[in-house]
Amino acid sequence: MSNLIVIGTQWGDEGKGKIVDLLSSEADTIVRFQGGHNAGHTLVIGDQVFKLSLLPSGIIRNNKIVVIGNGVVLDPWKLLEEIDQLNARGIKVGSDRLIISENTPLILPFHKDLDLLREQKAGKEKIGTTGRGIGPAYEDKVGRRALRACDLKDISEVKRKLNVIKAHHDILRVGLGAHAIDEEELFNELMKVGNKICGFIKPVWKLLNEQIAKNKNILFEGAQGSMLDVDFGTYPFVTSSSTNAASAALGSGIAHNKINSVLGITKAYTTRVGEGPMPTELFDDIGQYLAEEGNEKGTVTGRDRRCGWFDAPLVRRSCLLNGITSLALTKIDVLDKLEKIKICIGYRVEEEEFADFPVTTSTANRLIPIFEEIDGWNTSTVGLEKIDQMPTKARAYVQRIEELTETTVSIISTGPERNQTILITNPF
Repeated sequence: MSNLIVIGTQWGDEGKGKIVDLLSSEADTIVRFQGGHNAGHTLVIGDQVFKLSLLPSGIIRNNKIVVIGNGVVLDPWKLLEEIDQLNARGIKVGSDRLIISENTPLILPFHKDLDLLREQKAGKEKIGTTGRGIGPAYEDKVGRRALRACDLKDISEVKRKLNVIKAHHDILRVGLGAHAIDEEELFNELMKVGNKICGFIKPVWKLLNEQIAKNKNILFEGAQGSMLDVDFGTYPFVTSSSTNAASAALGSGIAHNKINSVLGITKAYTTRVGEGPMPTELFDDIGQYLAEEGNEKGTVTGRDRRCGWFDAPLVRRSCLLNGITSLALTKIDVLDKLEKIKICIGYRVEEEEFADFPVTTSTANRLIPIFEEIDGWNTSTVGLEKIDQMPTKARAYVQRIEELTETTVSIISTGPERNQTILITNPF
């Protein structure tokens, strides 16, 4: 048995989808344990491109079981849309393959309304959310009024919960200039969607613990990245869930000591979508080059990603917080044509130097990166499958990242397809 967590070490968009798809060949079950459909994964399988935002990346392999855990907030309409898209492309998604945890909170239409209304009112103080209702849905969860997946099997419970939720949300909606919730219309819509997804809803905690007892391999798939964690990210410019590895146990229903290893996904440079501090961000031709060469647009939103040099203290902190046992380095091929490459090795604010990324946002906003410059390799690394095929200077770059993050690199991605990968050691 081997249970492996895959998480992002930066601000998301590190290429987790490809790595999860690659490693899912060795997993019996793939589990999504936090986040919502604000996080997207792009998979390139031969000449086909799949864009997923809710279903775990392992769904593309027809013989795998995939799980949506209780740590996720689930938009049932978006889920059905994604299932229909895959079914139309020959990827069959039935209740024998997809399992939704009973206690998964649901995202309802008024959550999205509230998300967008708040961002509009915030003006310059906006967080930069995707507007998909993720934060408000988590608020209802911790406020103990959420409608959960299991409730869809009980008509009386749906009515009771909607009454409670309406009483809370109508006050907010009126204050933001929106009309009250039409409870009857929403109830009817929930009955329709409930009939379609109730077959997927089961006790996930029991299934996973049974699989562990049978020595099955479980792959836990994180969304976003460690720097968007609600506790340890660049607060308040973060997501509304814990993106760190520890939430895999809480978000699925297994004990923390059943996790064997954690793989951290990191880009060979740094990107970020939305607002918030990013010390190594580039506003010059190189930043534009990284954006174009790396096709840096959000999978879910299509928003342009901000680009900058690799931030070693940031990734090192993620490795410590998550107990990362090895790194998967992605998009190294994007750097192939650069004469010189910089790595952030620390920060400065006026006369004070920082070896670690600070928690305080006001300080993080003022950080000036301290760079180390190395030579580029000016040779294509696209599609390489063995470490000894890599240019010497590219290998030196990887080694320097290992030294600065104090973590070994076990996988190097040299392109978007499965076979464009250097597997140094197997994370499982």
